[in-house]
Amino acid sequence: MKRTVYEDVNDDRYAKQTRRATQDEGNSTTASPAYSIHASSPAYRYPPKSSRNYTGCSKLSDYDIEDKLGEGTFGEVHKARNKFNGQMVALKRILMHNEKEGVPITAIREIKILKQLRHKNIVPLSDIAVDRGDAARKERGSIYMVFPYMDHDLAGLLDNPAVRLSTPQIKTYLKQLLEGTAYLHHNKILHRDMKAANLLINNEGVLQIADFGLARGVEEENRDYTSCVVTRWYRPPELFLGERKYTSAIDMWGVGCVFGELLRGKPILQGVDDLDQLKRIFLLCGSPTQENMPGWNKLQDAGNVKFEPSTRRVVEEFKKYDQQAADLMDKFLTLDPLRRITALDALDHDYFYTKPYPAEPGDLPKYEASHEMDRRRAKQAAEHHNNTRHQNTTTGRQNHHQQQLQQHHHHHHQQQHHHHHHQ
Repeated sequence: MKRTVYEDVNDDRYAKQTRRATQDEGNSTTASPAYSIHASSPAYRYPPKSSRNYTGCSKLSDYDIEDKLGEGTFGEVHKARNKFNGQMVALKRILMHNEKEGVPITAIREIKILKQLRHKNIVPLSDIAVDRGDAARKERGSIYMVFPYMDHDLAGLLDNPAVRLSTPQIKTYLKQLLEGTAYLHHNKILHRDMKAANLLINNEGVLQIADFGLARGVEEENRDYTSCVVTRWYRPPELFLGERKYTSAIDMWGVGCVFGELLRGKPILQGVDDLDQLKRIFLLCGSPTQENMPGWNKLQDAGNVKFEPSTRRVVEEFKKYDQQAADLMDKFLTLDPLRRITALDALDHDYFYTKPYPAEPGDLPKYEASHEMDRRRAKQAAEHHNNTRHQNTTTGRQNHHQQQLQQHHHHHHQQQHHHHHHQ
């Protein structure tokens, strides 16, 4: 029976809250709390300063911090252990660029979205941990988002030479990615940063979509959004051409790039800059025409793009893995976002209903922890040891990752600067 079961989110309340929280992509810094406390009410008195604590928050000192796992969109992620129950967690620090402006809107949006979602393939936000800093020593306080620890991220796993994914494994990871994505899109959320490094996998074989630092709710009106989203290697052609009224189809292109990476073991479109990325897309997917991407030449950045005419070769490029896989890849990497396959339709594709079938998550092999940072450290140690100079995929991924982070931070500063002028 082909059917996706949604774990229910109260759609009405959800849509209202999302509409309020994301009234403006650029300059809304208010997030509507689910409840409010009136200080004037006689039942509410401020507790003395010494005993005052953050309701629903723990202290950073409740955790023993261990290794750095990676970089989130706007901050570092560390592995830590809860001192009280021994559970392993991932702590993601919220970067405060400007104390006066308080918590960045991106973090408020991320927390708000995560609090409203509940699905086995979406990473749950389990806690907020606060480190107050020390006013006497002029130390700034910090805020951390706390997530359950996952053994791997997909980028780290695929970079691990000891890991060879079988077809049933690839099918179960893609299926879980699609189930989480279908749930997001059903609840009117765009992730906007779909990539292998943002997909977490544990040794039980469960995959979860993480890093909602760029996610947002979809507005009812025909709103313009920023095109400064999605890491370059996973960004769809319409964003490079300047489309601002984009839809959930931008996430589906990213899912297609991840699927190609699962099949090939490395990122499939590794552009060195935006123009190079678009050229690589057109070489694989064919150059845009009014038939395969209606209206592409009317997009605001289309005039800046020069390319040679080329024919589409997605199917022939991927059929060596499996005919059904090639057909599904073809539907993900469709130039026209309106014709690109949706997550729900992808879950109905024959790829999942032909042998070998997707593995049950519990049957998958267990691997030593593989995070992007672990792979980087191992590679650096090996390179240092051999004193080799050649650049491999991971170093490429690392340089690409650093560039993207700088891009995100630059965009983030611009956003914050933008808020400042609108307050």
